[in-house]
Amino acid sequence: MLWKPSSIVFLAGASAISGASLAHAKIYISVDEVQKILFPSSQFTLQPILIDQALQASLKKVSGVHYPFRGEHIWRDQSGNYLIIDEVVGKHEMIRYAVGITTTGTIQGIEILEYRESYGYEVAEQQWRQQFVGKTAHDPLKLNRDIQNISGATLSSKHITDGVKRVMHFYQVALKGAK
Repeated sequence: MLWKPSSIVFLAGASAISGASLAHAKIYISVDEVQKILFPSSQFTLQPILIDQALQASLKKVSGVHYPFRGEHIWRDQSGNYLIIDEVVGKHEMIRYAVGITTTGTIQGIEILEYRESYGYEVAEQQWRQQFVGKTAHDPLKLNRDIQNISGATLSSKHITDGVKRVMHFYQVALKGAK
C-alpha cells in the first residue's frame, strides 16, 4: 500500500506552525512612550554616535554580548539624561529594550520595547525590570548576583542583563561628561 499525504493535514499543520510563531511577537511600547514614562518632563533629541571597532570590542569584552551595539538610537535631554535603545538575542529572536540613564549615571529604568520569543516574556514585567533601577556602570549587573533570574526565561534574563551592562559601559566610556 502506498501512503499519500493529505493536503488538508499538511495545510492544517503548516497553519498551526506559522500561527504559533506569530502569536507571541509583541510590541510593548514605543520610544516616545518610553521617554514619557522614564523622564516625563524632558524633551529628548536624537544624538547618534558612530561606534568604532575599538569601542565595539570593549563593549563585547565587558558584557559578553556579540551582537554589535548600534549607536543610532541614543537620545539626550537638555539636562544630560540619556535614553539608549539596544537589542540583544533572547533565545532565538531579538529583544529590543530601552535604558534610561540619569545625569548622575544611574539607571532610571528599563523598558522592553519589542519581544518576539514564544516564551520568557516575563522579562517585560515591572517586578523584574525594577531590579536595574539605581544601578550604575560600577555595579556587577550579573544574573544571579545582583539581578535575579526568571525560571523559564533564563536566556532572555541573562541576555538583557548583559545588554544593560553593555549600555552602562557605553555610557561610562563614551557619554559620561559629554555636553
